[in-house]
Amino acid sequence: MTTLQAPPTDLAPVVISARIDDFAVPHGREEEWRFTPIGEIAGFFEPDPAAGAVIAEDSSFVTVVDMDHDNAGRWLPVDRAAAVARAGAPRVVRVRVPDDTVVEEPIVVTLSGEAARNHAHVEVRLGRHSKATVVVAHDLAVDVSGALVTEIGDGAHLTMLSVMDGPATSVQLWHWPVRVGRDATFIGSTVTIGGRIVRMLPSVTYDGPGGSATLLGAFLADGGQFIEHRILVEHVAPHCTSSVIYKGALEGAGTHTVWVGDVVVRRDAVGTDTYEMNRNLLLDDGARADSVPNLELETGDIASAGHASATGRFDDQQLFYLQSRGIPEKVARQLVVRGFFVDVLSRLGSAHWRDTVLARIAQRLGMDPELESSLEETA
Repeated sequence: MTTLQAPPTDLAPVVISARIDDFAVPHGREEEWRFTPIGEIAGFFEPDPAAGAVIAEDSSFVTVVDMDHDNAGRWLPVDRAAAVARAGAPRVVRVRVPDDTVVEEPIVVTLSGEAARNHAHVEVRLGRHSKATVVVAHDLAVDVSGALVTEIGDGAHLTMLSVMDGPATSVQLWHWPVRVGRDATFIGSTVTIGGRIVRMLPSVTYDGPGGSATLLGAFLADGGQFIEHRILVEHVAPHCTSSVIYKGALEGAGTHTVWVGDVVVRRDAVGTDTYEMNRNLLLDDGARADSVPNLELETGDIASAGHASATGRFDDQQLFYLQSRGIPEKVARQLVVRGFFVDVLSRLGSAHWRDTVLARIAQRLGMDPELESSLEETA
């Protein structure tokens, strides 16, 4: 009898370490860095004694403490920039919600950097059977490299929103590792409007069966901005679900967005239900959008798995319909972009934050405030 050997679990293993020297300095030809303008972020690949800390105001659930590098949580960096940031972060912004606690109002964490270049470490931990909404507002007036380390206890429900809205002048390099407990629910949203170079890497893994993760994203880029989102969802536990929906609009010469979605279903993750989707809307001829969905299955015993990606221009029929109703072309285009984002933003679970983000997008598009106000009233 012939015995067939299964292939190794990881055909492309990655380095996971807190030691900076375990990672080579990227040169831009590596798969994980091939889209990124390496030369413009090279300062974050080496320790910088002059780098500052990222802090926030203390509140009922938020504290700022000195960094204990020997006990900085279970997450370990997966690239050199993250290892440098973890080693160099002098303080930790901690958000703690105890077990069996329901927080009715959103916990808003407004980050601020102490220097021109900063290292950040933010920890969000939700206790067992708790429920909360956390909003992280990033400081885009300074350059930051860091991590949003997030852990959700068994049976807990966390909605988390990361907002990058501000001047298009800073460099933002963020990892967002998330651990979802048994029967826990995570809804994580990224809204990226500001920043000159933004690289956000959300990753999700599961600590037990029955976990659910939804990753949402909306990004608007122009004026030569570079925005990159790299998502990794690793299903390691049985009967878990994941959904990834990202939408972006971009215009202007030199503007570049990147979306890479990786979903891996390990051998023991039977009964997995997963889907990922990215849509990009090109507003003119000068912008570039790269979209790379990847799905890796190590077991066929799953409920469902799929992915989709599309990049295109305005729908001429939509524009024609709006213009035929007497709406000027410029306003018609703004309405189409707004409608493009409504689908994903309506999934945030908060009408307030949906309207806040839509208003900011409308402002960037140059929409008449009275028109935007009337659209919010009918939403």
